Amino acid sequence: MFPLKDTQPSYTKPVVTIVIIAVNILVFLFEFVLGPYQRNALIEYYGLIPDRFRLTNVLTSMFLHGSWFHVLGNMWFLWIFGDNVEDLLGHAKYLLFYLLCGVAAALGQVLSGPYSTIPMVGASGAIAGVMGAYLVKFPRSRVLTLIFIFFFITTVEIPAPIMLVYWFVIQLFSGIGSIATRQLSSGGTAFFAHVGGFVTGIVLIKIMGTSNRYNRRRNYYY
Repeated sequence: MFPLKDTQPSYTKPVVTIVIIAVNILVFLFEFVLGPYQRNALIEYYGLIPDRFRLTNVLTSMFLHGSWFHVLGNMWFLWIFGDNVEDLLGHAKYLLFYLLCGVAAALGQVLSGPYSTIPMVGASGAIAGVMGAYLVKFPRSRVLTLIFIFFFITTVEIPAPIMLVYWFVIQLFSGIGSIATRQLSSGGTAFFAHVGGFVTGIVLIKIMGTSNRYNRRRNYYY
């Protein structure tokens, strides 16, 4: 399944989401033009390595990615779900929300494998937080999704809660499986970062509430 767009309208321009996407793309372009040795050195220095934990790397690792597929996939999910959460929270609170989800996601992965020497990079933990908030606040939304069935490709609208809960369950059991097979120190997907970010997003959206502008607009329409 690959999401194409959601049905939830957004009434403000997602300035912060656009800036975050732009920064991530620009940083990856910088990575891309480096030679292999320099690129690896950059990721090792600014990525988050649990065994050599540095608080500053929690933030810098959120803006590094390992491949074009990695960065474009992450930014696409952020584009689909981020505009509505930004609309809900307002620009400043949304930026704080995004960063806090990213920090919590990184710490979740560190706790799951504190002696790992593999650099962790990517915005997927923070974006998982955005998805968790979307699940809570827009349960009636639907997501137009590209479906691959053997040699056939079609699109179907799937209720957002079904897609998001399905995604979360996959991450959770994949994370548990990585512990069972002791793969946490051998690289791959940071499943517990996804789980930690998603849960943090659910909690934070309940604590942070909605912006005054969003509340006024909702009261006007309803």
